[in-house]
Amino acid sequence: MNAEAVVAGQAPPPPPPAEINFHGHWGKNPLGGVSFGALCARLPSVLWQTARMAWVIDRRGVLLLMFCQILTGVASGVLLTGTSRAMRPLVGTAPAADRLHAAMPALVVVAVAAAAVRISTALAAYADERITPGLTTEADAALVDSVCKVEAAAYGEDGFTDRQEAAEMGVVRTQMTVQDARTFTAALLRMVAASGVLTVLSPLMLPLLLLAVLPAGVGAVLAARVDYATHYANVGDRNVRSMMRWWATLPKYGDEVRANGMTGYLLFWYRALSARIDRRTLATAPQRLRIALTAAALSGFFLLCTWATLAWLADSGRVGLDVVATAVVAVQTALSALSQLVSSGAAMFHSSLYLADMRSFLDLAAERAPRRGPDTIAGPVDEVRLDDVVYQYPGKERPAVDHLSLTLRRGEIVAIVGENGSGKSTLSRLITGIYLADKGSVTWNGVDLAGADPHSVWARCGLVPQIFAQWPLRARENVTLGQPRTYDDEPVWAAVDAVGMREAIEELPQGLDTLLARELFGGSELSGGQWQRLVCSRALYRRPDLLILDEPTSQMDARGEHRIFEGLKAIAADRITLVVTHQLENTKIADRIIVMDHGRITEQGTFDDLVNANGLFAELLALSKDR
Repeated sequence: MNAEAVVAGQAPPPPPPAEINFHGHWGKNPLGGVSFGALCARLPSVLWQTARMAWVIDRRGVLLLMFCQILTGVASGVLLTGTSRAMRPLVGTAPAADRLHAAMPALVVVAVAAAAVRISTALAAYADERITPGLTTEADAALVDSVCKVEAAAYGEDGFTDRQEAAEMGVVRTQMTVQDARTFTAALLRMVAASGVLTVLSPLMLPLLLLAVLPAGVGAVLAARVDYATHYANVGDRNVRSMMRWWATLPKYGDEVRANGMTGYLLFWYRALSARIDRRTLATAPQRLRIALTAAALSGFFLLCTWATLAWLADSGRVGLDVVATAVVAVQTALSALSQLVSSGAAMFHSSLYLADMRSFLDLAAERAPRRGPDTIAGPVDEVRLDDVVYQYPGKERPAVDHLSLTLRRGEIVAIVGENGSGKSTLSRLITGIYLADKGSVTWNGVDLAGADPHSVWARCGLVPQIFAQWPLRARENVTLGQPRTYDDEPVWAAVDAVGMREAIEELPQGLDTLLARELFGGSELSGGQWQRLVCSRALYRRPDLLILDEPTSQMDARGEHRIFEGLKAIAADRITLVVTHQLENTKIADRIIVMDHGRITEQGTFDDLVNANGLFAELLALSKDR
């Protein structure tokens, strides 16, 4: 607070959201240097990709859709041909009854063709409704699958989350691709049919019609390019806004928001960020208006030329009245088809930009998926060894783990302590193979994790992270994580008993079948300490060869904490147990204590050894007692 504010007794206004200006590789608009022709060339590839995805999802639906599209085109051609034949007797000089009788066969054909168009259109819409849900689900599931399978280190890379946000828009646009493709192909076939009739009637009509619609198509593509550029500029802000919206409205954090008086600022922050996004969008409005007005003026001019040409042909006697009547219908049909072709083509082009974002992210995620080798870990795991391991986070100047060597053996409880930022949690990620070492090696029973199938490694892990998930699942699935070992609940109750949670689970409305999410109908909530105990039961339920607990009792009361550590001692003989903690008194249960500082091991030994060594451990222990 500055001096003037202090004198005036006023607090400074809240700061606006930080500017998000990412200028790395992913910060460049991929359309920045792409020509108009290259943009239009996207359409065939988009049609092909949509058809290929739809074919995988529902082949019968695709075949039905293709049949309906062909039927629509054929029926449209028959409709126009029948109209031409009906017009000849209808505009003649014979009595009305004779003219109608002569035109009746052609009129019947027109009626049947019109009915066929309507029926095929309805069936095509049905096929669209069959294909679209599965296509959207597949795209969404592919995105979730790719994010879940990337190397954990990818989350920290610049631009990864922004690319994910852009890919989410691709999932949304997937819902429209089949409908746009259906409209596009139907309009294309109708236009071909109408063009054939117009070309026969007068070769001048078709070029003029194309010129009447072409400016609208160019304008639509250019407008889509402007919209996408705005969308791309807003990716970072939208990403942050959606994250903050989630945290601000989540009931779990409602107490902190309200009790700390954060509501007003969060609303200000949200509106300020939204206004910044809106400003970028509104700044493009004049450009889009110029595009729309220019396209409309050119289209109107050439359409006027089309009708003027038709009037001139009729007035000069170059075509008969029956041909004029047929031409009017053909022009209207062609104009409608061309307009739909342009609008649906522009929509497909627009969607293709976001689908390309989704595809590029899926490709990026595929590149960052683990490719470590075929080796498997055979149990039991007797030894985990780290040899001269170095790991550095992207964008950091110094390693989080710096030339560290360590051996862990079966039956041993090892505690890892150190100040914040000393590398404790990073070390646990390296030991489990979540991260791979930049230098050095991490081996299990002599097998290097860099060449081992990660699933064979993680099948033998049990991890209680410092920040754990509170899954909106039943209590049972929160213990088993969807991986039951038996058809009965005996192993589940054994894990629950090991952490002292039986009474709390039995008190829930439906016991193990209770949904642990207060936000869901019929759901219940646990306290912070109860959640932490339940998370510990997850790890114990797995019966892992390597058990890692990162601050496992930080939210527990003394009774719960004692129960956890007594349970650890009871099962320690069958596994390697690693405990990361700031509560140094708890390290008394450890066979060995590792003290870390700036990514290195500075001390190790038993509790008594380190207390009497007068090193960092003794200093931290003294500070914890001096309160």
